Order: sequence, then structure tokens, then C-alpha cells
Amino acid sequence: MHLIVLPGDGIGPEISEATLTILQAASERFQLGLVLEEDLVGHASFAKHGTTVVPELLDRVKAADGLILGPTATFEFGDAAKGGVNPSAFFRKGLDLYANIRPSRTYPGVKAPVGAFDLTIVRENTEGFYADRTMFIGNADILVTEDVGISIRKITRKGCERIAHEAFRLARRSRKHVTAVHKANVLKQTDGLFLGICRQVAADYPDVAFDERIIDAMAALLVRTPQSFDVVVTTNMFGDILSDLAAELSGSIGLGGSLNAGSEYAMAQAAHGSAPDIAGQDKANPFSLVLSAAMLLGWHGDRKGQPRFGQAAAAIETAVRDAVAAGEATGDVGGRLGTIATGAAMAKRLRAD
Repeated sequence: MHLIVLPGDGIGPEISEATLTILQAASERFQLGLVLEEDLVGHASFAKHGTTVVPELLDRVKAADGLILGPTATFEFGDAAKGGVNPSAFFRKGLDLYANIRPSRTYPGVKAPVGAFDLTIVRENTEGFYADRTMFIGNADILVTEDVGISIRKITRKGCERIAHEAFRLARRSRKHVTAVHKANVLKQTDGLFLGICRQVAADYPDVAFDERIIDAMAALLVRTPQSFDVVVTTNMFGDILSDLAAELSGSIGLGGSLNAGSEYAMAQAAHGSAPDIAGQDKANPFSLVLSAAMLLGWHGDRKGQPRFGQAAAAIETAVRDAVAAGEATGDVGGRLGTIATGAAMAKRLRAD
């Protein structure tokens, strides 16, 4: 399996180093034959090439078996026409990664404010209010005058159908329950289209329970009773917010894995930002990127019919759980190790099993 690895900005290089150490151990144990090829995005790419993402990277990723993207300082990049391209949006759009799959679960040894839970948020990833994903040419975030701004939201039947099917397929492998989150009572055309299609798709999965929640009620219910949910499917912006909330409720956003998947390609991506305030201090939690990389292995194994990749993914997830419980993790989850030592300890666990 050939993976392109783009460490990114801030804490990205540190957590990527720890993640690659763990992947090498998994590759040895499960005979995955991983080939890990690193390159630049973000500030390092801009300094060298004058752009945060060189266009030819897209073709190299398409020729590989997957992409691992570390966190990047997207808020600082500015004008894409002047080289400030958002790497995450560039790959999500260029690879048509329509599903952002974000599991959130609690871990023994990590204090969770709302009790134990295990759920997955499936977020539509290519449409919605985000300006760079809404328009074919141009921008959907418009400043009409210096005092008036307008955003245009795009929701399509195709986009709704494929994200709904993804959610129901995942639920069949979990506890067989899908919840659609929307604001169709107000956004009658766009969220109305999304909700109507979710209801239609639900009929194709009679073995999976289906219900609906309005977004504001869902935010309250996620805090009150996250145990009530299995797979949650929603549109782009709602999913962006809910998935971060769910990850934090599990004890730390550093425990939230994230896979961006399409029909042909997939990208593992840490759920959090580049955290420049702690960059270079060897205390960033690598587990979000580690768990994301594990999801990428599982996705590849499913596509290729190679169970050992799924076995490796499960072993990594188990090793994360055991490492957290044993304190072999960073301080944000009650551990006593630095970033690099956490990666080394995880690799040792994988090799010992």
C-alpha cells in the first residue's frame, strides 16, 4: 500500500512522525508492505514553491493508495490566487471525497463529562455553505457591499443520496440506527431536499432504524444523551460543528479520528487544527491522526478485499485504547509521555502483540 504523507503545519510534523512510527510497526506485524512517501503542504510548501499546495500533488495522490494529511494553518493562508490554497479543501474537492466519517468514543481512563458513548457522525463533505465547495467557478461567499455579506448554499440530490447511503452502510456494521440531522423546518428547500432523500434511502435499508432530529435539538441531545445515537448523518456545516462537539465530549478532540472518503480515493486527516501555540514542544496528542490513518487502512482493505488491513486498523484502535488506559499517552488525556514517546510506546505495543 502506497501512501502520500503531508505533515502540514504547527504540530503536524510531530504527530505525523509519531503516526508513521506506528504505521511501520503495523506494517511489519500484518505484512502490509506500506510505502510511506512524504511531501510538503502549508507554510513549508509556500516557502519552497510559492503555493501551499503544488497542483501536481493531486495526480500523485490519485496514483497512490491513499493520503495522510496533517493539520494545516488554513486560517492564515488568505488568497488562493496568491498561493494560499486550503490543502484540505483542495484534496476533498479534487478527489471528490464526499463523506467525512468522524467516529467519537469514550476511553477508559479519560474523563468524559457525559458518560460512555460510541457514535459516528457522517458529514457531507463537498457541498453546503463552504464557499470553495459550492461553486464550479468563483466563490459563494460574497461581499455585496462593505456592509453586506451573502453566502450561497448548494445541496444536490446526488450529494444527499450518496452521503445517506454511506451512513446506512456504516450503520449495518454498527448498531443499525441512523439519525438524520437537519433544519428543514426553516431551510425548507435545501434541508428539505436532504431530509426527503434520507427518508427515501431509509426505505432501502429495512433492517436499520431511522429517525430525525432538528440541529438545535440535536446539539442539546448530544450533550444530554450521546448514548442514544449510533450513526448520525448531516450536511456539511452542521456535521463540522457536531463532530467537534462529539470528539470533545469523548474527553479530548485529540481522540477523534477522521476519514474523508469517496468512491475511488480516501484521505486520513486529524480532526483538529495545527495548534501553533504548542508546536515543537513534544506534547501534542498524535492519536487523532493515528486513528485517522487506521481508518484509511480499513477503507483500503475493504476496497481491495484484503482483511489484514482491517485487522491492522483494529489492532491500532485497540492499542490506542490500551495506551490511554495505561498512561502511555500525552498529558491532555492523562498520560505521562511526549508526542514522539507516545508513538514509540504504541509501536512497541503493536510489535509485542
